[in-house]
Amino acid sequence: MDSRPRETDAPGDPANGAAPPQAAAVTSATATGDVEIIRPRNDKRGYRRVVLPNSLECLLISDPDTDKAAASMNVSVGYFCDPDGLEGLAHFLEHMLFYASEKYPEEDSYSKYIAEHGGSTNAFTSSEHTNFYFDVNSDSLHDALDRFAQFFIKPLMSPDATLREIKAVDSENQKNLLSDPWRMSQLQKHLCAENHPYHKFSTGNWNTLEVKAKEKGLDTRLELIKFYDSHYSANLMQLVVYGKDSLDNLQNLVENKFCDIRDVGRKPFSFPGHPCTREHLQILVKAVPIKQGHTLRILFPITPNIRRYKEGPCKYISHLIGHEGEGSLFYILKKLGWAISLEAGEGDWSHDFSFFSVVIQLTDVGQEHMEDTVGLLFRYIKLLQTSGTPKWIFDELQAICETGFHYRDKSPPINYVVNISSNMQIFPPEDWLIASSVPSKFSPDAIQNILNELTPETVRIFWESKKFEGKTNLAEPWYGTSYSVEAVPPSIIQNWVDKAPKEDLDLPKRNIFIPNDLSLKCVEEKASFPAMLRKTSFSRLWYKPDTMFFTPKAYIKMDFHCPLSQSSPESAVLTDVFTRLLMDYLNDYAYDAQVAGLYYAVKPNDTGFQVTMVGFNDKMRTLLETVIGKIAEFEVKADRFSVIKEAMTKEYENFKFRQPYQQVLYYCSLILEDQAWPWDEEFSALSHLEASDLGIFLPRLLSKTFIECYFAGNIEANEAKNIVHHLEDVLFNAPISACKPLSPSQHLAKRIVKLEKGLRYYYPAMCSNHQDENSALLHYIQTHQDNVKQNVLLQLLALVGKQPAFHQLRSVEQLGYIALLRQRNDSGVRGLQFIIQSTVKDPANLDARVVNFLNMFEGTLYNMSDTEFKGKAGPITLQSRDTKVEKKTQQKHRKSQNQISTQTPRTKK
Repeated sequence: MDSRPRETDAPGDPANGAAPPQAAAVTSATATGDVEIIRPRNDKRGYRRVVLPNSLECLLISDPDTDKAAASMNVSVGYFCDPDGLEGLAHFLEHMLFYASEKYPEEDSYSKYIAEHGGSTNAFTSSEHTNFYFDVNSDSLHDALDRFAQFFIKPLMSPDATLREIKAVDSENQKNLLSDPWRMSQLQKHLCAENHPYHKFSTGNWNTLEVKAKEKGLDTRLELIKFYDSHYSANLMQLVVYGKDSLDNLQNLVENKFCDIRDVGRKPFSFPGHPCTREHLQILVKAVPIKQGHTLRILFPITPNIRRYKEGPCKYISHLIGHEGEGSLFYILKKLGWAISLEAGEGDWSHDFSFFSVVIQLTDVGQEHMEDTVGLLFRYIKLLQTSGTPKWIFDELQAICETGFHYRDKSPPINYVVNISSNMQIFPPEDWLIASSVPSKFSPDAIQNILNELTPETVRIFWESKKFEGKTNLAEPWYGTSYSVEAVPPSIIQNWVDKAPKEDLDLPKRNIFIPNDLSLKCVEEKASFPAMLRKTSFSRLWYKPDTMFFTPKAYIKMDFHCPLSQSSPESAVLTDVFTRLLMDYLNDYAYDAQVAGLYYAVKPNDTGFQVTMVGFNDKMRTLLETVIGKIAEFEVKADRFSVIKEAMTKEYENFKFRQPYQQVLYYCSLILEDQAWPWDEEFSALSHLEASDLGIFLPRLLSKTFIECYFAGNIEANEAKNIVHHLEDVLFNAPISACKPLSPSQHLAKRIVKLEKGLRYYYPAMCSNHQDENSALLHYIQTHQDNVKQNVLLQLLALVGKQPAFHQLRSVEQLGYIALLRQRNDSGVRGLQFIIQSTVKDPANLDARVVNFLNMFEGTLYNMSDTEFKGKAGPITLQSRDTKVEKKTQQKHRKSQNQISTQTPRTKK
């Protein structure tokens, strides 16, 4: 797989077209003259670049159709700027700015306002920038921006909040200590020059921000204020505001709210030089991960792609090295049974340095052939270095990327503003939207130059496996990862190349899935809801044409209802193995479809398995018929069965390494679902299964099947009918058919356990990872079965309660970094759940704090006025039921309350 970085607002997945339209340009009025911003042809939003008198650069986006407004402020200051000995200060400042301001001194007032007006907030700190962002109901943008702007005008950083927020940062770091992505990322940084900021520890913890600071006679709060005053300057900021108002109104709003941000004339920070010196190259690092599995990471320092982003040399090379079709490196490694996955692309980068990485997940057999695997990689690189740079490959890639840019789906405003504000730090204004997503200039020299940098002289190999336990002699200081380092001079690499299997590596063939027809289908009726077009004893077809988005894309979902699929742990596991094998068999052929913007998946679900497809509709039927044909003609290949079984075995073994909050979510689902099997029972069943068992099971699985089909998008009703008719002919009506219809009584409905009113249920479970110091609680309140009015009331209750819950349980009581309230929906059975993960309290104590919060919150609801209820009186203050006792709010909002992210190696609040 091509794993190009996603920092920029490139299409989430590349799509393509044989004759893509040229990018449209929009002229935007600015404070410094007109600029043409390249945008997709079908983008009807208004854009305007504005530079305020204080040098704050802004992009305004007017979307009359949006129901959400959003804003993002990118500050060109990241953890590379952390002072020596105060690791994590930039990240800590990101936390503190949510606290309060002179204009809004009540703690958490910003986050409360956003939450109570249908929005969410978050921020993250990376190497060279910090990004703050929110979304909110579109009619609340004015007041939201007023609060948001105060972050950068006159924030308050009280001594009390400083201490509590250091604890919050420490809790965040505790959450990541047993996360392999964080651990391995820091190990790569650790094995670099100590005088380069890439070497730094970005998150910070109690020791760096409190203990060591005091030992050095430093006051962390004063250092924080000093850092803010010297680094946060308007000329180093980029703002994006997205709303439904006109551009003129948005400009007036921004000028009014953000004009008071100080411009201290700070020069942009730069960090010249590469993090790796000679001693950090030609090395083999053996590291012990937390989870089961074998991972091989081959890194090369290269010239940053950003310097030649119009030519896109890394995009071209990662497309080839990461390809999965016939003749590719992955194809050969898979055929040999050595690799489960392969990704290639530019990894960590800045304007001054970059790494090209190839990441290979190895099988147990592949683990024994690491040297051969690396040898094959270098042999493939040599093939690319000596084969020239065929222009047709660049032309295909350009077509794919351009079509993807022009027909990309409209992303949520909060994601859109974050991507663009990050782009503004890197690209000239005309490329803020397109960024580096579309290579436009074919430069064989630029491609060859990068290829020539992928050499044994500069390689860094990181090899991760539990098999290295007890065989290492070093430990990374921040996460404690055990590792050892060996020298691998070019002569050794050459030996590996020479002894590697003589396989037929080759460049990819031309992509047959690039869409030729991007026209829109004629829709006679403006259907508002899906309609049932067809029903037989084999299937039912639901259809909804595109009457809103007008893009040449379609969506198909087929649910295969098979009662046998969940009848026992063995059946559930075998159904899972079948879907994985089907994807495995299809990969060599269908990988090109995904490159071309046509995505598919076959996965088990609650009643059988599901086939889904989404993307450009032109070649969708071709791919779908191939998938259906593979189901009808499925044969179990013993060698691939063994590889899939091994991968699933590791996944089950790694269950115990899930974060505790993830485990309590799992156990809650296990208890509530009427037919679900514990993971350890499934694991036990898997260990006894062989390829022959699947061969016996599959005909039985398909012998009773009903297919629920849903077609939507740029597809005509007759075409949908024809596809389903063909499906029935292949699966049900063939001379030797795989499937037989269900009897009426065999149609399944997922059932959820009904909890009795007035009773409390407890399910205690020991955390299966004894190294993890976190405990977790899930406090679930079941409310009702699907009902429109009750659903709205529950949604309203969650909306009113989520910010007070977060504030009380996380900010005030400091129970843990993850502390949130949200709705739950189990197959139409609704409820409310509190999720808390903590290193300071056990689950019983956490539960008591939730009950106490509910008692306080009940008083808040009883005493809420109509004005407050309608959202006009500002934030809600927790009260007891009988008395209005105002609680002093003591901290700012750190983590987005709409999601929990746990394994992203960049510092998020």
